[in-house]
Amino acid sequence: MSKTQKSIQKSTEKATEKPVERKAVITVSHLSKTFKLPTERSFGLKQVIFNRLRGIKGYTEQQVLNDVSFKVYDGEFLGIVGRNGSGKSTLLKLLSQIYTPTKGKIKIDGSLVPFIELGVGFNPELTGRENVYLNGAMLGFSNQEMDAMYDDIVNFAELPEFMDQKLKNYSSGMKVRLAFSIAIRARGDILILDEVLAVGDAAFQKKCNDYFASLHGKQTVILVTHSMENVMAYCDRAILIEKGKIIEDGAPAKVTEAYLKLFNLNS
Repeated sequence: MSKTQKSIQKSTEKATEKPVERKAVITVSHLSKTFKLPTERSFGLKQVIFNRLRGIKGYTEQQVLNDVSFKVYDGEFLGIVGRNGSGKSTLLKLLSQIYTPTKGKIKIDGSLVPFIELGVGFNPELTGRENVYLNGAMLGFSNQEMDAMYDDIVNFAELPEFMDQKLKNYSSGMKVRLAFSIAIRARGDILILDEVLAVGDAAFQKKCNDYFASLHGKQTVILVTHSMENVMAYCDRAILIEKGKIIEDGAPAKVTEAYLKLFNLNS
């Protein structure tokens, strides 16, 4: 067989090779979420029974998500965008298991670290060290796992000399840095962020941005945001939600264009 024939054969074999399948770490299937909003007050059990007999529900239903399906793959940096009220924050809380679905399923393969609100779970009467372990326990990590993460968290927050002080004596900036460092340096498989990619002063924000730029392929990250700049800078893929449904799923540039069209900002 000649060299040319061998080259053709190798090219053919390569072309017919099956692509490597990526591992899905989150699978969302036909997800819907409906909230019940009260429309009137019912004073006492007697009034409740009377309303039921008259066919009065006393509430209206608001469907926030409607038949949403997608997958998130291992090592992917996924942006979730949409206008206010589109359902993206509700989706984040469903993924974080804060809400339960009305319909559909969410399958998560790996440990998940949600970072939704700064400082949630902090106790001002405990020391910084104690709060690190408290937050770790709330995220599902054991003391032994937190022992292994502790130095990394504290050094990233740049607070080693303050960890035995009570949190109530911290400045607001110190609290934010500690909370953010726990979220992004806790060694979970999947990190979920709501709006925030960087906190603190300019130097610490740069440190955060450099960290996220280094994450590609190393950790799965889901970012809910209004910042198309962050989507373009960090995300491998993005999803656009409008009125509770996914209307675009694909490359960041494509999703950014679709997002801007909702506001007529790309003309």
